[in-house]
Amino acid sequence: MLTIVEKVIFLQGVNIFSETTTENLGYIASITEEKFFEANETISFENEYADSMFILISGKVLLTRSGKTITEVGKSEAIGTWSLLDDELTVVTAKALEKTHVLKISKEDFYELLSDHIEITQGILKSLVKRVRKLLPN
Repeated sequence: MLTIVEKVIFLQGVNIFSETTTENLGYIASITEEKFFEANETISFENEYADSMFILISGKVLLTRSGKTITEVGKSEAIGTWSLLDDELTVVTAKALEKTHVLKISKEDFYELLSDHIEITQGILKSLVKRVRKLLPN
């Protein structure tokens, strides 16, 4: 099990939290839950409601849509980010390709944290805007 300090250090390298202060990462770390998935274990299913985001500490996860490979994600990458921000069905199935260790953040805990710490919301929004801007043509 990781300590809060180890989780904070890890979260510093996660893209969605790139604009979040170390102090606020401590709050985020405190609501995470460590989970382990075996190879070929499904983490989330396409067209189902998801209520959590998962950040990979180790391992690899395959994302598919309608049976077609979308991408593979690995260390320090997040899956299910949008499930924290909306109530729509998931658009991909996430399946562990190997033994995978993640930090899970539930929507309920996340919203409760955001309601008390507006600066976390601001940091995440800044990070998301940067990601969207990279997708736009110059």
